[in-house]
Amino acid sequence: MPIASLTSALFPSRFAERSPWRKLRCGLVLVCTSLLLSACASKLPTQVDRPVSTAQPPAASSPLVQISQQRQKAESKAGPGVSGFEILAGAQAAYGARLALVQGAQHTLDVQYYAIHADASTARLLESVVNAARRGVRVRVLLDDFHGTGRNAQVMRLAFEPNIEMRMFNPLPGDRDSPVSRMWNAATDFQRAQQRMHNKLFLADNAMGIMGGRNLGDAYFDNDESSNFLDTDVLVMGPAVRDLSSSFDSYWNNERAYPVQSLISKQALEDMQQAYQARPSKGGDDDAMDSTPEPTARNTSGGALPSPPDGEPRPGGAISPEQRERAWDMQPVDLKTVPLVWAHSVVMADAPSKIPAVDSDGQTNPLSAAPGVLDNKRLAQLRALAETRNPGHSPSADSVVDGLVQLLGYAKKDLLIVSPYFVPGESMRQAFKDAVQRGVRVRILTNSLSSNDAPIAHIGYARHRETLLRDGVELYELVSDESDLRAAFGLGSGQNSFREGRRVMLHSKVLVLDGQLLVVGSMNLDQRSKLQNTEIAVLVRSRKLSGQAAGMIEKGLESAAWHVVLKDGKLLWEAPQNTRLKDQTTEPDSSLPLRLMLKIISPFTPDSLL
Repeated sequence: MPIASLTSALFPSRFAERSPWRKLRCGLVLVCTSLLLSACASKLPTQVDRPVSTAQPPAASSPLVQISQQRQKAESKAGPGVSGFEILAGAQAAYGARLALVQGAQHTLDVQYYAIHADASTARLLESVVNAARRGVRVRVLLDDFHGTGRNAQVMRLAFEPNIEMRMFNPLPGDRDSPVSRMWNAATDFQRAQQRMHNKLFLADNAMGIMGGRNLGDAYFDNDESSNFLDTDVLVMGPAVRDLSSSFDSYWNNERAYPVQSLISKQALEDMQQAYQARPSKGGDDDAMDSTPEPTARNTSGGALPSPPDGEPRPGGAISPEQRERAWDMQPVDLKTVPLVWAHSVVMADAPSKIPAVDSDGQTNPLSAAPGVLDNKRLAQLRALAETRNPGHSPSADSVVDGLVQLLGYAKKDLLIVSPYFVPGESMRQAFKDAVQRGVRVRILTNSLSSNDAPIAHIGYARHRETLLRDGVELYELVSDESDLRAAFGLGSGQNSFREGRRVMLHSKVLVLDGQLLVVGSMNLDQRSKLQNTEIAVLVRSRKLSGQAAGMIEKGLESAAWHVVLKDGKLLWEAPQNTRLKDQTTEPDSSLPLRLMLKIISPFTPDSLL
C-alpha cells in the first residue's frame, strides 16, 4: 500500500476537504516521510556463512547420560524406547531444572527460544551457560529475532563468547536501537514479520532436556515485580530427547537462521550499551542494567517494539535487589532424585519451512513455505498412542495444532485443555462440538480478560464463547488475583507460590485426553499457532502423568477460575469455590473503556491475526 493510501486509511479526517495548497503541503510531507522511511529501510544479508552442525550422540562419559541410563534401567518397567518425564509447574522446579542441566552438561547445550528477556533470572542462567562454554561445552543458542532489539539485543553478545554460537531466526532488518526503523521494515514485509519461531527447548548432552511453554525471563519464574505467569514445562530424559535435538538441528541449519555476526557487530552492541549507560539516571531500567553482575547479560527486560504479534508477554521493569537475590538463591534440582514417570511418547514439531524464507533480493519468497513435519509415520504413532478405532485411516496434518485437532477426534470420555490464548476458529470449534456429541466432557481453561497480557487476543475467544457454551463445551477463565492461587496448580507455599499483590497470567499449554494421554508444548489453540508460528509439543501416553496434570488443572478450576455459563441466554461468570469473589455478569475485573475498545475493533481483527 502506498504511503499516502496507508496514512489516509489510518487518519481519513486529515485528508478530507483539503484546499489545493493544503493538499500540496500534505503531499510534500508525505514525500519527505517516505524518503525518510526509505532511508531507514534495509535488507537482510544475502551472503551468509552457516556452518552445518548437528547434535552429538550421547556420550558415555556424560554424567547426564549416566544418570538417565541408570534411572531408566532401575525405574522403567516398560522396556526400551520409553522416556522419563517430570512436570515442571512451580518456579523453583522449572528454574532449578535448567540450572541443573547447564551445570551437569559436559559436551553440548542447545537452547532454542521465542524470547530471552534480559533480566535477573536470565542473567543467572546466562552466567551458567558462559561458564559451561568456558569449561569446553559446545553451546548453540537459537533465538527468534522479534525481541532482538533495544536492551534485549545485549543478549546477542553471547555470540562473541568462545565456544558459543548464536543464531537469530527469521530476523527483521533495521537498526536494533531504532523502533521506527524496525517497525517500518516489519510493515513492509508484514506477513513474514508476523510469523515467528515459537519453539522452546533447553537440551543438555543430547540426554536430558526441558520443553514446554516457558520463555526465559523473570515473569516465567515468579520473579517479576508486577506480574507473573502460570506456566508448565516437562523435564525429559531418554530417547525423546534425541527427537527434540533433531528438531533443534532442523531449525539451526535452516536458511532462516542467521548467525548473529551477520546481523550486528560486537562493537555495535558495545556502542548501544555505552549509549544506555550515558543516559541520565531515572532510577529505572538503565540503573538496573549496570548493577547486574555478569557482563554477558548486563541488561534488563524491555525492548523498542510494541507488544509482539502473537500476544506473547514482554515483562518490563527495573531489576530490584530482591529480584536479583531471588534469582541467585534458586538452587539446581537433584537430577538423580527428581520424580520421573517413564512412558512412551511422540515429539510433534512444525517444520521450520512453515515460515517463508527471504530470497536474494531480500524479499519474502512465499513458495518456500511448506507443511509441517507431521507426516503419516508420526500420525501413525499418534493413533497407536490414542488407541484409535480406525487403524486403517491415514490422515494428513500441516502443523502441530492440526495434529492436536485430529487428536481430539480420538477422545472417548474426557478432554481437559489449557490454552492461554484460545482462538478456536470454525474447524476447531466443530471438533469440540463433535466431541461433545460423542459424549465427551470438554473443559477448557483460558485467560480471562483481566488476566490476559494481550487483551486483543481475547477478541478471538470472546466471539466464539457463546457458541462454544451452546455446543456443550465447559469454559473456565483464570482469576487474575493471585491471592486465590496459593493452593492452585500444585504450587503450594514458599518459593513455588505466587507472592501477594502481583498479577497472575496464564501461559501453560496442556491437553489431557481420557486420563491417559498428556500433551505439553509451546502451542496455543489459536489461529496464530496454527497458521503463523512454528511450534513443538510432546505427547506422552501415561495414566500416572496424565493424572498428575489433570489433578493440578482441576484444582485450579475449582479454586482459581471463573466458570463461564449461559443463564437465561446471557453470560454469567460463576465465582470459584471458597473464595471472597462473587458471580459477575460482565468480564470480571475489567474496565468499561477496555471492553468498549475491544468491541469496536473486533470487526477489524480476524481470527487469523490473533
